[in-house]
Amino acid sequence: MPTSVHPADSIQPADTVEAYYAPQYLEGFPGSQASDSVLDDINTLPVMEIPAAEGTAKPFVRSPLHDTPSMALLLTGLLAVTLCYHTGYKYIENFFHNMFSTKRRENLFEDHTVNETSILAALIANTCIVEGFIIYLAVQLIWPQFASTLQAGVFKHIGTYCGIALGFYVIQWLVYKVLGYTFSDKTGSKLWIDGFKASQSLLGLLLLPVLVLLLLYPSHGKLLLSIAAALYFSARFIFIYKGFRIFYNNLTSILYFILYLCAVEIVPLVVMTGVTYWISDIYHHF
Repeated sequence: MPTSVHPADSIQPADTVEAYYAPQYLEGFPGSQASDSVLDDINTLPVMEIPAAEGTAKPFVRSPLHDTPSMALLLTGLLAVTLCYHTGYKYIENFFHNMFSTKRRENLFEDHTVNETSILAALIANTCIVEGFIIYLAVQLIWPQFASTLQAGVFKHIGTYCGIALGFYVIQWLVYKVLGYTFSDKTGSKLWIDGFKASQSLLGLLLLPVLVLLLLYPSHGKLLLSIAAALYFSARFIFIYKGFRIFYNNLTSILYFILYLCAVEIVPLVVMTGVTYWISDIYHHF
């Protein structure tokens, strides 16, 4: 017996009809098809090659140029000279007069003033700082065994070498004071000391460009340090020549002059070199 179906039960609402989507890419995505054939020839594909290094890798060398306290010290010396230049520029203009003049005349206008004293102190401080940097670089070249220790404590060593340069200047100034008082009169002694101060002040300004080149081009260290040494000995020679002109009176003066060269100009340099090596060795072991 057939079952009767109500007409309302055979009609379904439109929103309940499920849509049918035919599946696609049953064989996989088109881009991945036949990829196995590419993998077979992967060795034929172009690759980026890393160029071979020349020699062994070199470690980073710490330089004063990359040490903030050291560069701050150098800039402080330059800033001091810049600030004092406005009031003491006449002293810089008289560099060559103080270095070469041996005229024994009393002039009230040649007395030291406060402005001249400030620029002189700034110039001497700048010279000692620049010399400290150059000594730091020279020690690494002359005694390579100290290089690692120096690079581990850049500012400590540079500060020490600057102190050595300042102490050397003060000792020389005191010795020249005593010698001038002993072997000459007040005017001659003043001329001699003025020549020493002027030559050392100018030396720092001349060594500054050499130091900049040393920091930027350390590979040319031997050449640049040779130029620095030539400038130093040139300043010393000018000062010694002025002293000879001041103190020379007769043939007997030549003997005293030779003794002076050995005792005051040569021996102190040897002693300072030994002190520099000794201090560097102490830092190296501690």
